[in-house]
Amino acid sequence: MAELTSAGGETPVNNTIYINNLNEKTKLDELKKSLQAVFSQFGKILEILAFKTLKHKGQAWVVFEDASSATSAIKQLQGFPFYDKPMRIQYAKTKSDIIAKADGTFVPREKRKRHDDKGKKRKGQNDANQAAVGVAPAYPGAYGTAPQLSQIPYGGVKSGIPEAPAPPNNILFVQNLPHQTSSMMLQMLFGNHQGFKEVRMVEAKPGIAFIEYGDEMQATVAMHGLQGFKLNPESSMLITYAKK
Repeated sequence: MAELTSAGGETPVNNTIYINNLNEKTKLDELKKSLQAVFSQFGKILEILAFKTLKHKGQAWVVFEDASSATSAIKQLQGFPFYDKPMRIQYAKTKSDIIAKADGTFVPREKRKRHDDKGKKRKGQNDANQAAVGVAPAYPGAYGTAPQLSQIPYGGVKSGIPEAPAPPNNILFVQNLPHQTSSMMLQMLFGNHQGFKEVRMVEAKPGIAFIEYGDEMQATVAMHGLQGFKLNPESSMLITYAKK
């Protein structure tokens, strides 16, 4: 970021969004991957910034290629329960370096530090962090290893697509997930709907999962709410009722 300052009050539209109230116990790598998965549905992400320093804990910056993507993300994910805490999202106060360089407004830190007594210290810290972050790919391809299951419930899985539609029930069958999607990521998405009980993944069959709710109606509401949700720009979730 050109300056890592939280956005407060009214700020102009920006390609970069500032997120706070994030769960500080989440590991940095996992946090970035999860942010990538959640926000990439709104457009191409150029960079994700999150740091280990005490000052920046619970905060992150997501840089989109287009400002319209940032606007959509703010509108649709404001208050979204992310690792059990509702996200607070707003436009960042300043442009990210990557955007400033693209539009010709980038000011090298050697000149900028004259106007900020703390500029030198901040520059060293931010440069190191940004070098470690780099540019986030469209999809990192790893959310962590899926949990092992002692047994596969609901009669097992014989194929990625059921032979015939299953009747409505309280268990959803989710397909077309990016490989190595984690149960935590699905819990954050499906747990936002009333009656959520658990996620069951099949280690031997990446790309699918079972989501259980308290009753058929709760499962149906979740299905309609998340049908077609994109965990990355190429993969839209396909949700049906599970066969019992």
